[in-house]
Amino acid sequence: MRTVVVTGPSSGIGLVTAQSLARSGFHIVAAGRSDERTRPVIESIKADGGSAEFLRVDLADLDSVRAAARDLEGRGRPIDVLVNNAGIGMSRGLTGDGFELNFGVNHLGPFLFTNLLRRTFRPATRIINVTSAMHFRVDGIDFDKLTERSASFLGLNDYATSKLANVLFTREMARRQPDWRTYAVHPGFVDTAIIPRLVRPFLRRSLITPAAGAETTIRCATEAALGSETGRYYTPAGQSDPSPTAMDDDLARELWTRSERWCGIGPVD
Repeated sequence: MRTVVVTGPSSGIGLVTAQSLARSGFHIVAAGRSDERTRPVIESIKADGGSAEFLRVDLADLDSVRAAARDLEGRGRPIDVLVNNAGIGMSRGLTGDGFELNFGVNHLGPFLFTNLLRRTFRPATRIINVTSAMHFRVDGIDFDKLTERSASFLGLNDYATSKLANVLFTREMARRQPDWRTYAVHPGFVDTAIIPRLVRPFLRRSLITPAAGAETTIRCATEAALGSETGRYYTPAGQSDPSPTAMDDDLARELWTRSERWCGIGPVD
């Protein structure tokens, strides 16, 4: 049975993705912070005739990420698809490791998790990084600011920076490991808890459902025609161009090198 790891499976896009891929015949590794919140997802998958198990991981804690990767590798399941879905939106603070919260959870945690799972990947494993069109908002990464608490209102620019990092990570991994298939997915503006309460009333008419938001992720995970593509950016309308900054190869390499150092791994090629 093919195996897919889905981070953030307890609600929103992650929940729909896990349930849909289970119905498609995947074994689901539901990777989240809370056994209590994730257990109903696993039970619903099993009740529907599917197969699933829980993996504890907190992407804000790099030690937790390392422990989760060791745990999963020890279970001996080759991974066919990794969906780096979990994330936070427009939050302020620092991770326990001292990184700006949006960057730490949305980029560094998934970066480390993905690289530590490399030995479990098959030659054609698909890696899906859920990003956002918000990455168009910023035109670079101020690396000196990534160990500081956000000073922006709602952490909007910091969130956008973390989403830019998702696209850069996707493209650089495709360059370094062309046998795998990597996809950066903008799901649309989805009505989930990631949208702050203060701005939700202004976006209500433009928000889509989690089911609609999961469609692009599911397509990248399953569609045979995409098996020949890698390192690209997808929206609900299909393959698209990310921002010019996201196409900056030098920035992608610098982000990768710094991320290796911050995570205490590498160099990884």
